[in-house]
Amino acid sequence: MCLLKELYGSGVERLRMEHMNFTTPSNKKLEIMTVSSNYHIEVNPSDVGIYDRVVVMDLIKNVAQTHQLDASGQREFKVVVLTDVDELSKDAQHALRRTMEKYIANCRLILCANSTSRITPAIRSRCLSVRVPAPTVTEISTILQNTCKREGLTLPVELAQKIAEKSNRNLRRALLMCEACKVEQYPFTVNQNITEPDWLVFIRSMARKISQEQSIQTLANIRADLYELIVHGIPSHIIFKTLLNELVRNCGIQLKAEIISQAAFYEHRLQHGNKEIFHLEAFVAKFMYLYKKFMEDTIGGAF
Repeated sequence: MCLLKELYGSGVERLRMEHMNFTTPSNKKLEIMTVSSNYHIEVNPSDVGIYDRVVVMDLIKNVAQTHQLDASGQREFKVVVLTDVDELSKDAQHALRRTMEKYIANCRLILCANSTSRITPAIRSRCLSVRVPAPTVTEISTILQNTCKREGLTLPVELAQKIAEKSNRNLRRALLMCEACKVEQYPFTVNQNITEPDWLVFIRSMARKISQEQSIQTLANIRADLYELIVHGIPSHIIFKTLLNELVRNCGIQLKAEIISQAAFYEHRLQHGNKEIFHLEAFVAKFMYLYKKFMEDTIGGAF
């Protein structure tokens, strides 16, 4: 937003939320939420799943074909902001590369992503990369207090600090946790319980089940749990990373190194495959094998 304001002035702050409709080649109707001003439009194409390619191509084409109302006083181009570009399918990324080259004369793109490793080299080579670090705990704490102040709420400094630490430097998560605390109890108290996201508690429960018993039945139960997370829209890379962190928490250094090595292998497959469940389940099965073997060797060596 700061970059857009520098380009176009304060007009970009007059935002409106709209629904845009698209039609796939098979005549399926798509609807997606956008945030826009007179000078730019922001959208997350991955919200429509496997049809993200249609949104990318049609959206950029439509924006590029409209001109500024006052070209003499403004830039000659409009801006399209695409968020979560690393979540786009490979087809959508290939279409994005072709489309951005075709309409470069009167359209500029700002691509936002959490991981550049999942963006094709062709797109990366055509962009100027700007790495923005995650906000610090102190910055998140300050933002939480300022947000609460604007909403007419009083947030203790100590509670804001605790929320910021538990959010793992994720501002969106911190705001949601603060909102959950307000729903549970207001006025806030310093020692108030901070509710964590349900999906995080669910993954921790999965990790405990995996560590307690390594069997075919447990693997089948974990498969059902993984499906539950995927169906509810939890990104596969978040599931993988969180599950890995929970599984290695109580492992020794040698076992932890071997598990992380295998995790890198299965995560690479996850990024290049089409069915997340296959690779998530394969990693869980591999962990069970390594963990059970380690425990058997350790107990056997003790006697």
